Amino acid sequence: QVQLVESGGGLVQAGGPLILSCAASGRTSSMNAMGWFRQAPGKSREFVAACSWSGGNTDCADSVKGRLAISRDNDKNTVRLQMNSLTAEDTAVYYCAASRSDYLRSTYGYWGQGTQVTVSS
Repeated sequence: QVQLVESGGGLVQAGGPLILSCAASGRTSSMNAMGWFRQAPGKSREFVAACSWSGGNTDCADSVKGRLAISRDNDKNTVRLQMNSLTAEDTAVYYCAASRSDYLRSTYGYWGQGTQVTVSS
């Protein structure tokens, strides 16, 4: 089993940055990718960004491209998501996920509990 724990959510000012972190533990040796997804009220969950387990390969959704950075800390086994220029459209529950697949937009099999991010104007 793989356990994922997100941190860093909460109330964030519009226009400001958001930094989320996800710590992975357990049987992570078979994982090849970590990703972030989000689900806004009344909407389905959507892909935000992902990176390979080494951190060398990254991908992000067109809706956030240019204001997002995703990175891995292999020593701490964490993945970090930083988003800038937040708007109310970024309000959602953000989920960390891990996958055995090398394809960063594959189906993810392991999920964290999610962390609420609310952008206030």
